[in-house]
Amino acid sequence: MDGPSGSGKSSVSREVARRLRAAYLDTGAMYRAVTLHCMRTGIDLTDSPAVEAATRSIDLVISISPDRESVLIAGTDVTSAIREPEVSSAVSAVATTMGARAELIRRQRALIAGAAHRIVAEGRDITTVVAPDAEVRVLLTASEEARLRRRGDQLGGTQTAAQLKRQVTERDAKDSTAADFTQAADGVVTLDSSELDFEQTVAALLTIVRSVAN
Repeated sequence: MDGPSGSGKSSVSREVARRLRAAYLDTGAMYRAVTLHCMRTGIDLTDSPAVEAATRSIDLVISISPDRESVLIAGTDVTSAIREPEVSSAVSAVATTMGARAELIRRQRALIAGAAHRIVAEGRDITTVVAPDAEVRVLLTASEEARLRRRGDQLGGTQTAAQLKRQVTERDAKDSTAADFTQAADGVVTLDSSELDFEQTVAALLTIVRSVAN
């Protein structure tokens, strides 16, 4: 599954994975982890070779259980730290560094293969680059208004309108230079959740999975 920020990819994908008894991969968490690592170790995020080297060498372990969110860097739990606003604001620098992206795609494909391909993976370029041969490929989208509202709710109202705008629409604009997650590629089903609540979106996605798989 691909989609823009605030479309509900993570929460919906995680719940669908639970109901399908499948593994779950949040690829965005991997980009966030590399971003946090660079920030903490003083690596300039505009220095592409340095970011690429850091991505290749990072000791990164991410849980693929839908029931346990866990991200470790060199054994240190950074599950909460990667969600901090400063990481959200900077993550596009890693996401648009092609060498870093290539390394993380390699790791993502390894995780998918390790789950015997019974996995719900979500991100920006899953349907077109990471797993273009997946049995079911979905683009989850929503209106900008809905996405801003959801991201604000997710962050517990701690962000201003300007901060939310930077985290959602501005980040999407930056990331779209490296991956197209606004238009569905051939064979990818579009699900617009603008008028759907969480449970309705999960149900709609499960219907798509069963329809395509059958």
